[in-house]
Amino acid sequence: MLFRIDPSAPEPIYAQIAAQVRSAAARGEVGAGERLPAARDLAESLQVNLHTVLRAYQDLRDAGLIELRRGRGAVVSAGAGRDLTPLTDAVAAVAATARRLGVPPDTTLALVREALR
Repeated sequence: MLFRIDPSAPEPIYAQIAAQVRSAAARGEVGAGERLPAARDLAESLQVNLHTVLRAYQDLRDAGLIELRRGRGAVVSAGAGRDLTPLTDAVAAVAATARRLGVPPDTTLALVREALR
């Protein structure tokens, strides 16, 4: 799994890392039992503080997407491997429509949040 971060983005780096794991799990790119990179290795490759990666992993653990196992590192949980392809496709269609209509991302997100209530 390839991680990319944008230090200039308003979203904290730990949240960017966690979002990429969530997205990969939703698309089926990482499955149950699959190991994520060791926190130290990922921090080094992204050139970020180890605690930043650990916070991302802790958030993912708290959400039930990964298990943190001593000696094995971060492992994708059984429930994280659901196939959300139909949802991902629908979200991509909404994003494409929003771009075509010139709707700003903040407005699009607000509309999606409202629809989820």
